[in-house]
Amino acid sequence: MIGSKKLEKRLRGRNYNQSLLRKLRREKKINKNLENLIKSLTIEDLICIKLELAAEVVNGKFYGFPIFKSLRQITKEAMVKFSLSTTTSHKKAALLLGLSLSELKRYIKKYDINVSLD
Repeated sequence: MIGSKKLEKRLRGRNYNQSLLRKLRREKKINKNLENLIKSLTIEDLICIKLELAAEVVNGKFYGFPIFKSLRQITKEAMVKFSLSTTTSHKKAALLLGLSLSELKRYIKKYDINVSLD
């Protein structure tokens, strides 16, 4: 049993702790019911819902925040997080995104991703 646990841990890979989904489950912020509801929505619906909820917090006043101009950065950060959470190594994450390993590492540093998910 101990040997199988070590093998399982060895097979996890460097990115095992990069899963936002696993982190949110561990923190009890989401459950299977919420996951199933999210699965039924499109990415566009999810973005719209998130923006509507964020707007409620500030009484609909997003004035001065460049949402549209920030989309490229927001999307890139989300894609890097996704690639890290679904692969077992940085090399595989870079391949998934069509980036070199050094480019991926630059994005990880730029968006401070390892700190935010560990």
